[in-house]
Amino acid sequence: MQGQTVVITGASSGFGRGIALRCAERGANVVVAARRKDLLDALSEECGRNALAVHCDVGNPDDVEKLARAAVARFNRIDVWINNAGVAALGPFDEIPVEDHVRVIQTNLAGTIAGSHAALTRFRRQGFGTLINMASMLGHTPAPYFASYCASKFGIVGLCGALRQEMQAQGHDAIHICAILPMAADTTFYEHAANYTGHTLQPYPITDPSEVIDAVIEAIDRPRAEINVGLPAQAASLSQQILPRLTESVTATVSHQIQMEDAPPASTTRGNLHSPVAMGRGINGNVRSRMAQERGGAH
Repeated sequence: MQGQTVVITGASSGFGRGIALRCAERGANVVVAARRKDLLDALSEECGRNALAVHCDVGNPDDVEKLARAAVARFNRIDVWINNAGVAALGPFDEIPVEDHVRVIQTNLAGTIAGSHAALTRFRRQGFGTLINMASMLGHTPAPYFASYCASKFGIVGLCGALRQEMQAQGHDAIHICAILPMAADTTFYEHAANYTGHTLQPYPITDPSEVIDAVIEAIDRPRAEINVGLPAQAASLSQQILPRLTESVTATVSHQIQMEDAPPASTTRGNLHSPVAMGRGINGNVRSRMAQERGGAH
């Protein structure tokens, strides 16, 4: 990656932070973007002198265009653009305020569209580039209580497919479109998600964040259309292809039992949907430790 310029949205914590640090270690020029300016500035310092922090809300297309211009002004080109920023509102669909659902779509899907537009505009001029969009296994297999999040991730998977077809049809062989599809991961995601379930959030199965970061680095080195991260994701993808109705039925039953029947009670929170929050500042989250404590308390 020596000398390549990599733009990463949603970089203040979670996957984004881990990807930025890994790219910087490999000699890339790193442009990090997120809403939490203090964390961005600190991350930029960690990444070294070939790093740039840009305060950005991907839900605002003007902010995304500003990000692209800042990256080119500093490093002359963009080799890799990673749309990683994402939010969620979890709970029964009609009990979540519609403005929260809209915000999920605005950040996850519209933000990815804006980022993809900014990146591909530059890639066409250059004649090369790699666009990596963070999707999810929930972009292939839906799950209850994740309605707008699933909608956004299904949209990202479809967007990547359509853009891939365009690049092929137009002969842009050096422009690559990649989708990363992880399962639930122990990042700050669950500290940031809006929670209307009435219970503590209970993701399963849980992937280590390092596996997802590894998958993104793999996509930079060897781009391919979709990367299902981890064995559970690969198994879920195969099951969805072969037995979609059974897969979705089992997912619905198990998800409801774990999240809405067995999970301890919790108060409602709007998380970081409409404004950043102070909590959740690292790559890893507290999901495993919290769930272990809850299970221990049950005994």
